[in-house]
Amino acid sequence: MPSELETRPGVAAPRRPARVLTRLAGVTLLAGTLVAGVAVAAPVASAAAPAAAATVSAADAATRPPRTTHGPCAYTETPDEPAARPVPLPPDPRRTPARGSVRVTLVTNHGPIGLTLDRAAAPCTVQSFLHLVGKRFYDRTPCHRLTAYPTLSVLQCGDPSGTGEGGPGYRYRDELPTDLPPAPTDPTGERRVYARGVLAMANAGPDTNGSQFFLVYANSALRPNYTIFGEVDAAGLATLDRIAAGGVAPTAEDPAPVDGAPALPVDIRRAVRSHHHH
Repeated sequence: MPSELETRPGVAAPRRPARVLTRLAGVTLLAGTLVAGVAVAAPVASAAAPAAAATVSAADAATRPPRTTHGPCAYTETPDEPAARPVPLPPDPRRTPARGSVRVTLVTNHGPIGLTLDRAAAPCTVQSFLHLVGKRFYDRTPCHRLTAYPTLSVLQCGDPSGTGEGGPGYRYRDELPTDLPPAPTDPTGERRVYARGVLAMANAGPDTNGSQFFLVYANSALRPNYTIFGEVDAAGLATLDRIAAGGVAPTAEDPAPVDGAPALPVDIRRAVRSHHHH
C-alpha cells in the first residue's frame, strides 16, 4: 500500500554523508520523492555519487558548521546536499509573517496552476517558497513525478535537476497539520486525508523540507508528516487533471506504471508571485 512521499532515498552514496544517489533508470528511482510504499520504500542504491558532488569536497564541508539563519525558522545549510541551482538562505526575520495569504502562479506548458499560500498554516514554509519564487529557483524546472495509486494521487515538482534528489541547499523544520480527517482506506488509523487541491512539501524525513512540493489531484491517504502550506485553484486543478489523464510514462521494466515520470512532460516555465495582498 503506498504511503510516503520522500524527496530522496535514504541511502548514503560513497564518501558522501547524506542521501544523494545518482538516478537509476525507471521507477525504482522515482520511488525517491513522495515515495510509495512501506515495503517499496527501500530503494535500490546506485554505486556512484553524482559528478556534481565533487564541487564540494568532504574536507571543505567538514571545516565549518553549516550556516543557520538566526530567526525562528532556522533555515540550515546542507553542505552534503548542495543546491541543484544556486540560491542563498531565505530571509528569517524575528517576526515571521503568519497572517494572510499570497497568490503564486506556476506557468506550465499545460496551462496555469494557481496557488494560494497560507501564511498562518505554515509561515516558515511560505517564506521559503516565496524566497525561491523570487530567486527564480523554480523557473524552467520539470515536475518529475506523477503518482496514480488509488490512495496516492499527486504531481511532484520543485527539483531543478529533475531527478527527485535535488533541493535548494538548505533545510528547515516541519509545520505539520493537526486537524486532517482519518483516511477511510486505512484501517490502522495512521493515515490522514490529504484532499484534492492540497499543496504540501515533500521531504526526506522529519525536518528536511527544501524546495520539492506536491500537488494533490485526488484525495490521498498519507501519514500527517507533510507540511500543508496552501491550495490549488480551480484552473490549476483543471491543469492537473489534464496532466494526470496522460498517466505515468511507461518504461522497459514497467509498461503500465503508477509512479514515475509523467507521460506528458511537465515544465514550470516560470513561477510568479501576485502582489495583490489578501
